[in-house]
Amino acid sequence: MSSESAPGREVTSLELFKVPPRWLFLKVTTADGLEGWGEPVVEGRAESVAAAVGELEEYVVGHSSSRIEDLWQKLYRGGFYRGGPVLMSAIAGIDQALWDIKGKRLDVPVYELLGGPVRDKMKVYCWVGGDRPEGVADAAREKVEAGYQAVKMNATAEMGWIDTPDALHGAVRRAAAVREAVGDAVGIGIDFHGRVRRGMAKQLVRKLEPYDPMFVEEPVLAENNDVLPLLQQQTSIPIATGERMFSRWDFKDVFEDRSVDIIQPDLSHAGGISEVKKIAGMAEAYDVALAPHCPLGPISFAAALQVDFTALNAVLQETSLNIHYNEEADLLDYLANPEVFDFTDGFVERPTGAGLGIEIDEDTVRAQAEKGHDWKNPIWRTDDGSIAEW
Repeated sequence: MSSESAPGREVTSLELFKVPPRWLFLKVTTADGLEGWGEPVVEGRAESVAAAVGELEEYVVGHSSSRIEDLWQKLYRGGFYRGGPVLMSAIAGIDQALWDIKGKRLDVPVYELLGGPVRDKMKVYCWVGGDRPEGVADAAREKVEAGYQAVKMNATAEMGWIDTPDALHGAVRRAAAVREAVGDAVGIGIDFHGRVRRGMAKQLVRKLEPYDPMFVEEPVLAENNDVLPLLQQQTSIPIATGERMFSRWDFKDVFEDRSVDIIQPDLSHAGGISEVKKIAGMAEAYDVALAPHCPLGPISFAAALQVDFTALNAVLQETSLNIHYNEEADLLDYLANPEVFDFTDGFVERPTGAGLGIEIDEDTVRAQAEKGHDWKNPIWRTDDGSIAEW
């Protein structure tokens, strides 16, 4: 009998916990008592992802936790319809938990199982300014004083398909204020958040160039990625996208048309560690950098770091610590070892713990799951009453 199918390695249960502020945690347990944690969630669609995890449970329970790639392929290809945010997020959480178990079983961090580390520390960045960006200069200055070397802000609030010069100038004024506040040694990411339509994006990227953003993120909606080559020709600012792309197949076109400089797959949306590691490898072949999206919880962040430490092209890691969404709980509140995410001079040190390197405080998880959440993103409208992108 192979070690991969040895008795005791079979998955016996999947248990979900919907916890504040807007997260969904998954605990996977094996017959010999090992436990792994994952974070399968789409912001605002936690119940949908929970239902998808429930439907996938029969493909996992009773099967070896060690056969991660085979289980991933079964979860992905086992249904005639595949891809999309809900299914891929469900797969992502299961995949994270299986890697956590395998690392704990072998008593090594996950990155050791992915080829070993290529760096000793990882640069992180945080959010400033909220959904409708306000007070960004002061907030950025505070983050730099707290030790960050990079921050990210939303460019705009609601925007019309063709909006006024003032809407553009407001975004430019905020970028200018942040640059003046933090100086040239600090990176500034500017997130268009898919709120800016093609006609306005062409103008805005040009107007932002004097302030040297480290990237503009989602300058158009992911379903309009065919516009990116046009924008690439019109600006020197690096273009980033990927949080609403869910598999290597979704990323193929942006690699092949040379339209992005930084990809931002989310470890809780894009199939987990197994898939994002492959996406990162594809990106490296096209000379594209990796900066995983992560406005979520500690398990997602831990999973992202495991990939970061094995990907040569990983340049930045988003963290949700103190993000404006975290009103009832924050990134560190569910950890028994919060020090694992301590950062110095804007960098997180390479974790050394087995599996994902974090210890979940299960008592807190269970207590908070009694509260739960029903987080939904706001519905925005423009001045004429029509739906706007959030």
